[in-house]
Amino acid sequence: MTDNPLVTIIIPVYNAEKYLRQTIESAVQQTWDNKEVIVVDDGSTDASLTIAKQYESDIVKVLSQPNKGASTARNMGLRHAKGSFIQFLDADDILSPDKISAQVHDLYGYDSYLGLSKTAYFNNGDNYKNAIAPKEWFINGSDDPVDFLMKLYAGNEVMKGYGGMIQPNAWLTPKKVIDKAGGWNENLTVDDDGEFFCRVILASNGIRYSSNGTNYYRKFENRQSLSASRTKKSFDSVRHAIDLKVSHLKNRTDNPLIDKIFARHYWWAGVSSYPRFKNISAAFIQKAKALNYCGEHYHAGPFTNFLTKLFGWRLARVFTYIRHGF
Repeated sequence: MTDNPLVTIIIPVYNAEKYLRQTIESAVQQTWDNKEVIVVDDGSTDASLTIAKQYESDIVKVLSQPNKGASTARNMGLRHAKGSFIQFLDADDILSPDKISAQVHDLYGYDSYLGLSKTAYFNNGDNYKNAIAPKEWFINGSDDPVDFLMKLYAGNEVMKGYGGMIQPNAWLTPKKVIDKAGGWNENLTVDDDGEFFCRVILASNGIRYSSNGTNYYRKFENRQSLSASRTKKSFDSVRHAIDLKVSHLKNRTDNPLIDKIFARHYWWAGVSSYPRFKNISAAFIQKAKALNYCGEHYHAGPFTNFLTKLFGWRLARVFTYIRHGF
């Protein structure tokens, strides 16, 4: 690795006019000087493209495409990227100024490793600087990508003390590792980030965690994100993503824990899709049972848990669906 590698920051944008200025400025203000920012507008119908173009410069390049989804926008950014490292950044999130610098320095001497930072979650409307990142189990990094992924996917139910979610902005990834793993799967609309980084992690030599630098992730109380949507297309994407992650891991290891880990994923997808999509739910549940799922069937509020004990999880899900619509 050179002493001053170029870092490409890729920002996919769709209708993010309220937050885009702050996001782009957090990219431009990175203390790592050798950087380029590629903003890819994904057919926005608001002022996002106009705002992005106001930042065009020697550092900031703005591209646009018809609305095809974030994965397609990220792939466009990758095709134009010149950097040795790639930083993905969602259009409503923020990076601390030292985030990239800290990760680049921590990757010196660790060829083909991924950089990982802490993530602090803040509610929209709050001051992100007041957000405190939780202490995660992966603070020591890893020299074993397969073991890292199994711990990430396991959940406390399967491997006590492990599980969780790593938001995509937290990573800094060598471009050559992405080239080895392949780009974003444009057929996925939900868990596309999970499937992509599964491949990227497996294509790496390991993970280096940076104690300095923070990814600030914006949470919305009254807005359903795409990943939380309850449509047939979204559940088809969830199924496809889980299937692919199982395949990716089984190509690297025959550890029997994989079936136990992903039986849980299939089961909860089956629970979430019931009763709106009963056939889809049945297919998920069947996959979970084929993998001998034996964990918790359903967990919600006290009254719903009481219904589950008396009448089973399906009736409890019907109650939740009628009451909340999801």
